[in-house]
Amino acid sequence: MRIYVTSVFVDDQAAALDFYTQKLGFVLKHDIPLGEYRWLTLVSPEDPAGTELLLEPGAHPAVPPYKAALVEDGIPATSFQVDDIDAEYQRLRAVGVSFQLPPKDAGNVRMAILDDTCGNLIQLVQIKA
Repeated sequence: MRIYVTSVFVDDQAAALDFYTQKLGFVLKHDIPLGEYRWLTLVSPEDPAGTELLLEPGAHPAVPPYKAALVEDGIPATSFQVDDIDAEYQRLRAVGVSFQLPPKDAGNVRMAILDDTCGNLIQLVQIKA
């Protein structure tokens, strides 16, 4: 068994698609209209056949308070691994990405937390060698 799709709730699928592709660098895998929303998945350009990230519409009534509580407590909605967190931090800051926490050591990882502009905090992690 392995993870096929994981999701992050977003306030606006179009804005999320722009942020996750244009800023973070993910690539579109599926964009299938489903009534008011879309089955909108992205993949890493480094692993196009890998796990898909679903930009899940946050329309369910439970989603807004859930997301707000996570952000208020500083809890990331999900985590992405990078090879060089300091370089990625500099690259993302240069394209206007806002960070809640700059890179810092945390046990066997180096981590940072960014704001995805779609209602979520996202953690970036570099595994220490």
